[in-house]
Order: sequence, then structure tokens, then C-alpha cells
Amino acid sequence: MSSQQRKQVILGAYLGGVNHHTAWWDPQAGSQIEFDSFEHTARTAERGKFDFFFLAEGLALRERAGQVFDQDIIGRPDTFTVLASLAAVTEHLGLAGTINATFNEPYELARQFATLDQLSGGRAAWNVVTSFDAFTGQNFRRGGYLDSSQRYERAEETLALVRELWDSWRSDDIVADKDSGRFLARPDAGEFAFHGSHFDVSGKFTVPRSPQGRPVILQAGVSPQGRDFAAGNADAIFSPYGDLPDAVEFYRDIKARAVAAGREPGEIKILPSASFVLGTSEADAIEKYRDIRNQQVTGQTALILLEQIWNRDLSAYDPEGPLPDIAPDPEAPPIIQGKAFIHQDRFATVERLRAVAESKKLTLREVVIDQFERGPIVGTAQQVAEKIDSFVQNDGSDGFIIGSHLVPTGLDEFVDEVVPLLQDRGALRADYEGTTLRDNLGLAIPAEREKASAR
Repeated sequence: MSSQQRKQVILGAYLGGVNHHTAWWDPQAGSQIEFDSFEHTARTAERGKFDFFFLAEGLALRERAGQVFDQDIIGRPDTFTVLASLAAVTEHLGLAGTINATFNEPYELARQFATLDQLSGGRAAWNVVTSFDAFTGQNFRRGGYLDSSQRYERAEETLALVRELWDSWRSDDIVADKDSGRFLARPDAGEFAFHGSHFDVSGKFTVPRSPQGRPVILQAGVSPQGRDFAAGNADAIFSPYGDLPDAVEFYRDIKARAVAAGREPGEIKILPSASFVLGTSEADAIEKYRDIRNQQVTGQTALILLEQIWNRDLSAYDPEGPLPDIAPDPEAPPIIQGKAFIHQDRFATVERLRAVAESKKLTLREVVIDQFERGPIVGTAQQVAEKIDSFVQNDGSDGFIIGSHLVPTGLDEFVDEVVPLLQDRGALRADYEGTTLRDNLGLAIPAEREKASAR
């Protein structure tokens, strides 16, 4: 395949916070909340010509049986403040943040992302998530809680209203003619009205049209509802699949749903997250990876992760023994609070884990190490570059969101050793060619609304 025919690998960088994917105890690890850590990771990603930097969101400290558990303390700073600060120390890197559509008002969201897009010169992206977690909702007014059947309904309306607000200004609405004293081109700039089942609002939006018109929309749905929402609305969707056959099927399904929604397949990008471990040889990399995972997943961590599925107190079980021989209890009050439950069927998930344990002869903790992972890419730099490029060229995805277990310096070796190999293969840009995140991702600037009134 010639370099002209190769799909360009999209690369995002994430800084994940303290959990079982990081190694906060490592002597080389730094702070998860100080600005220097965010700045170093973002600058490194930009040096590697990454498309964007990504932040997840943490709205509640997770609890087990009513107590905060110290192996998964999030402590995430506010997303907008961090991204706005990074806009000042980067020039090309997209700035993507997760903000919940269930707990926030559309007018505020539209203002915040339009402002970030203005401040960054067109590099803002919003990862739209929803929630039916009543525990987290306690932190918000009116409980902020929605039944699961309504969360995508509200998200659809939220996004539609936010786009209505972004589109309420045209790019030529500000004249600012000092000679004539005329500032606005039309008196109704920013005017909006929206009537839905969740929102009934009207007025004038206060932030003029931003460089991207509409900041990039990301989404992470896996359920049929989530897939349809992403296919109809998102510019990119996170994929949970690291194995190529499953990933190809997800890729095909999302692209087909996008076409059914009246879009071109290329208008939505598919992006799994992945960690990486490099070694001087494949054996060296595998040994490093196993050592890291053994430290990340302690016996206590393994039990807590399984308690999210079983919804039972499993503390009496031996982490080095077999999986619990009891059934999940989905009807009991949640033993783990503040963690989104992503497994659609607890019983099917338990059955799958038992099958894995049986076939691979794994203990309880080894099952967690094996299954609670984000598609690790392990090998020499050459092997990692080959795996990434091959996965993308075979339509497993359009790129990867890369994170390291070591914050903030872990991404450095990926940029120093893997990025040049991807560039040599013609799969990654040698330099930025545009100024906005949409330019980075090959996405068009959305058309502006027709002129609403005569001038």
C-alpha cells in the first residue's frame, strides 16, 4: 500500500487519573492534578503531532460499602479550567473534555465550549456522556438524576439545543466598523428559541461564532441507543474493542448506522483507547507489562473490581483462589457507588469471566488482570508501530487514544520511539497542516445557518 493510500492514524493522548490503569506509586510518577503534569503531557503529545489531548471527568469520589476506597481516588480538577490553561501553552493540539449532559444546562455548555474554541483558535472538543447514576447525581441540584430510559432523550435535546446556540451567530455577524460606528451586521445575531420535552428556552446567545463553528463532538456509547446517538450526532466515538475481529464489527456497525442517519461514513471516526509498554525485545516488553499489571491489580483491587459486577461483598474470597461461586445480586443496593456500570448483563458477564478462568487456568486476580484492561499494545517500538498501523489500515479503528501508566512522563518514549516509525510508514503526519481540530481530523467545518434577517 502506498503512503498516499494509507489511512492517517488519529492519535489522542489521555491522562487518566489514579486508578488500576496507572502506577501512582512508581518513583518516577508525578502528580495527577498539578498543572505541570497536564502541561508536560500536552506538550509531549503536540511534539508527537497528536490530534488531541483528552480529559475524562470525575464528579464523585467512589465508595465501597459507604467508604471511599483509596486505590481508586479520582480527584480530578475541573475540565474546562485545565483545558483553557493548556490552550495557552499549545498551538495545534485539540483539547477534548468529558462533560456530562445529564447534570449540566445546555446554555452553560454552549458558552463554555464556544469560549474554549475561541480561546484556543478552534481546538475544542466535547465528549458527551450521560448518566443514570443517582449517587453521583446527589452532587447536583434536584438530584440531577434521570431514569436510564430518559438519559439519551435528554442528551439528544441537549446537543440539539447546544448546536442551536452555536449556530445562532454567523461568522460575519461582527462588523466592528470603527468609521461608521456599526458593530453588529444584524440585530438578531445570537437569537434562539428551542421548545422540547426537557428544555423550553429562548433569548440571545452571548458568544459569537467560534472558529470551528461547532466544536468537535465525541461520544462513548456501546449500547444500541448509544451507538445510534453517536452515529447520528458525533464526529468520533470511543470504541471498547482492542481485538481486531470485534473492532472491525464495531467499526462496520457504526459506519452503517451513520449512513442510515444520512451521513457519510468518513464523518465519524472510531477511536479505542490503549495503553502501551515498550521493551528492547518482545520478551522484555511482555515481562515489563506483566510486572506493571501485577502491581496495578492488587488482591484488594481485584475484589473491588469484581464486586462491581457481582454487586456483593466479596472480601471473604481469596484473590489467589478461584472466582466466587455465587451468583450476582443485581437487585441489592449498589455496593460500589460512583462508578458507571458498563456491563449490560451481570449474569452473562460472570459466565464469560468463568469461561476465561477455566480456559486459561487463571485465579481470581489473574482474571481481573487479563480482562480489566484497555487493549494494551506491547512490544518493541517497531512492533507497536506495526500493530497500530495494521489495526487502523484493516478498519479496526481510525486511530487510538494513547495513555501511559506513568504520569506525566510515560508518553515521552512513545513520542520519541514509536511516532517516528509511524511517520516513516506514511501513517502519521510529519507536521500539522491546519489550525483547528477539525483540520487535524479531516472533518469539515459545519455549514452556517442561512442569514436570518436582512441587513
